Amino acid sequence: MYPGHYQYGAPPPPQPYGAPPPQPYGAPPPGQYPPPAGYPGYPPPATPYGAPPPQYPSAGHAPPPAPYGAPPASYPPPAASYPPPAGAPYGAPPAPAPYGAPPALAPYGAPPAPAPYGAPAYPPPQPAYPPPGPYGVPQHMIAPTNVPPPPQGWAMHQSPQMVPPVNFQLSNCQGRKRALFIGINYFRQRNELRGCINDVRNIKAFLIRQYGFMEADCITLTDDQKDPTRMPTKANMIAAMQWLVRDARPNDSFFFHFSGHGGQTQDLDGDEEDGYDETIYPVDHERAGTIVDDTLHALMVRPLPAGCRLTAVMDCCHSGSAMDLPYIYSTSGQLKEATVMGDVGSGLANAGKSYLMGDLNGMIKGLSGIGKRVTNPGGRQKALREKSSPADVVMFSGCKDTQTSADTHEQGFGMTGALSFSLISSLTQNPRQTYLQLLNSVRDILRAKYSQKPQLSSSHPVDLNLMFTM
Repeated sequence: MYPGHYQYGAPPPPQPYGAPPPQPYGAPPPGQYPPPAGYPGYPPPATPYGAPPPQYPSAGHAPPPAPYGAPPASYPPPAASYPPPAGAPYGAPPAPAPYGAPPALAPYGAPPAPAPYGAPAYPPPQPAYPPPGPYGVPQHMIAPTNVPPPPQGWAMHQSPQMVPPVNFQLSNCQGRKRALFIGINYFRQRNELRGCINDVRNIKAFLIRQYGFMEADCITLTDDQKDPTRMPTKANMIAAMQWLVRDARPNDSFFFHFSGHGGQTQDLDGDEEDGYDETIYPVDHERAGTIVDDTLHALMVRPLPAGCRLTAVMDCCHSGSAMDLPYIYSTSGQLKEATVMGDVGSGLANAGKSYLMGDLNGMIKGLSGIGKRVTNPGGRQKALREKSSPADVVMFSGCKDTQTSADTHEQGFGMTGALSFSLISSLTQNPRQTYLQLLNSVRDILRAKYSQKPQLSSSHPVDLNLMFTM
């Protein structure tokens, strides 16, 4: 721990008047997803996933040629191109789920069912899709830049020999844009933080200035607001997450930012090799409990259709897999493959460090994590099988699952989270970077002062040499 730096550390200790209610969130029920529609030239995937969006027929095809000897018939005028689908209004968000079991899981690509809600209405819908950018401009797609994209965007197909096969579609980020910002300083609570609300203000201004997001299409929850519907309670956070992904369509671009306390709790569904789910702490966590990564995935990843982008920034402790995205990348651009011996060595080192610092709970947790990794080697395969998605979801997290994130002061930013500061700094200095360049740049900015190592994860395999956009 660096002098003068506060940590997004372990969860705040309970108040004298009693412990918070037990965490009710457990495993989302397993579900079978409907098989996707086939893509020409590719075998159907071995594992069912959500169907890709319907494709619009091309207009203007000529009729078959007339028989020899007959004068050629004139071609009919081209058919009118299909207008973009009418957007269902955002409307009022659904009622927050009662504290208890997480919301029922719908198949990937299905929007959450609407429910009545009494809070003030969230921003009205934007008009139809804006016109796509000019052809030839590098966008978030894998295709030659001199080839015009089809109306439904470029589809990517994972090799059926990989387990599990994932058919996904990248977003060109030219559709509607929405953003949700949550910053919690935990005023008058133990382990109060100082930079989280400032993080939200900085990230929001940056997105509006540089990526075309509109104030009217942003929701901000911070614990310095007087409006009770804009306080970052567990109920308000869940309702706002449902609003964020409502009526999602291909090529939309959504953004989620959380700055606050993160922690870990026992994994109940066997998808974590270390035996722990990652959690985030609402401002009322002592009464309402935390929100686990399984629930974050069910709320914001599962409802998204193929070709819809969600960019998440998790500036909190223990956030490496805070949204349960199964593909995590190294700074060389390669997928990280967990190895039992490597995990055992890391666990022993963490347990020894905790013992030397007098942290017996940390030592016990580190040793138990080793046992979980050795006895639950199928956790990663379960995560790949159940948490891969045809949507285009990427997440930058402040640190590994085993690390803490710094709440610090930086010149020009004031009090800030280290990840939020480094991400804004990197993209301000160089707006055109690949995913791999951005990941390394963020780490380079932090390396001189901080031990935390930001992570990049995704809902599907990613070519990190693509240009970052949102």
